[in-house]
Amino acid sequence: SEVCERRPGRMDALVAGGASTTYDRHPESSSRELFTEAATAALDRTALTAAALDAVYVGNFMGGLIEDQGHLGPLVTDAVGARSAETVRLESACASGGAAVLAAVRAVESGAADVVLAGGVEIMSIADIDRITDALANAADDVYENEQGLTFPGIYALMARRYLHEFQATREDLAAVSVKNHANAVSNPLAQLGRELTVAEVLDSRPIATPLALYDACPVSDGASAVVVASESAVAAHGLDPAAAVLGTGAASDALALQSRDSLVHTPAAERAASTAYDAAGVTPDDVDVAEVHDCVTVAELLAVEALGLYPRGEGWRGAVEGETAVDGRIPVNPSGGLLGKGHPVGATGVGQIVELTKQLAGRHPNQVPDPAVALAHNVGGSGASTAVTVLGGV
Repeated sequence: SEVCERRPGRMDALVAGGASTTYDRHPESSSRELFTEAATAALDRTALTAAALDAVYVGNFMGGLIEDQGHLGPLVTDAVGARSAETVRLESACASGGAAVLAAVRAVESGAADVVLAGGVEIMSIADIDRITDALANAADDVYENEQGLTFPGIYALMARRYLHEFQATREDLAAVSVKNHANAVSNPLAQLGRELTVAEVLDSRPIATPLALYDACPVSDGASAVVVASESAVAAHGLDPAAAVLGTGAASDALALQSRDSLVHTPAAERAASTAYDAAGVTPDDVDVAEVHDCVTVAELLAVEALGLYPRGEGWRGAVEGETAVDGRIPVNPSGGLLGKGHPVGATGVGQIVELTKQLAGRHPNQVPDPAVALAHNVGGSGASTAVTVLGGV
């Protein structure tokens, strides 16, 4: 395609297939079982066997904290039948899945591998909410945030309070993001929360950290996602029908603790990651037709669309309020339901975004955007300390 021709100087990485489990509560399952389900389905979509895999990269954050299971790489690689493949577990908090995708893409682009499975998995519901909250807090600064009593809802509440203070946004504007994404989730069979909400219901839900309420935040989720990333030569050799081309990737970091950042309403790691991905892809924010962004809480979607250049700083709230980020809007954001509606099994989320976007580019998404050519995934670790951005194009 014309978009793919903008990528001189390196080998192309193509998404040959992908799949996700449902994102929901699976307390009777395990990371091993969920990852195997997603990986097997992804391979089935390519007609490849596990023997074709040169490497398996696994995004996971809390395996050692919730399941008492570290060293997930060889565990799940053996489970999918690729025992001899290179394997690494990647941890970047909530951006672990995005990090796995970037590792797979870069291995293929460099020529180090021809076929790589990038997957992510998380089991959370087997623990009570106090243990889950404590585990998630490992993504924050233990000395300057956790020991001072901050939880992640509290951290994002500070960011939301500052956003509402600095810009012309209201609690109702934050709630509009939740309303939009929950409505999108209703049509997604993989989504956890298939129920529409009103702004009033979001505002009246149980407070968790002012100004955020329960429906401003994503649910506790279990699930797995996997994509097969292949080189052009592997696609030709195996007669594959790729779903998308990876046009560009980017990753960046920032200070872990909020106190060390220049602003509570600016996420420079996302800006830098997006800039790198746009440059590699040869596109600009204006070229993006659909995006899946990291909306772990409502204000996070606003920070994301601004950092990605889809909206000027301080104006991201307009997207959901004015219908511009709806499925039929100017720039559809989170047609899958996002983390708020689809769910957030932490290590799987960044890979699941790629699965959703390949469906969009192939024209088979339940909330299909008309004729998308460029799609963008934005996956954040912690409160913005790490970010992975991937730009995809049709083939």
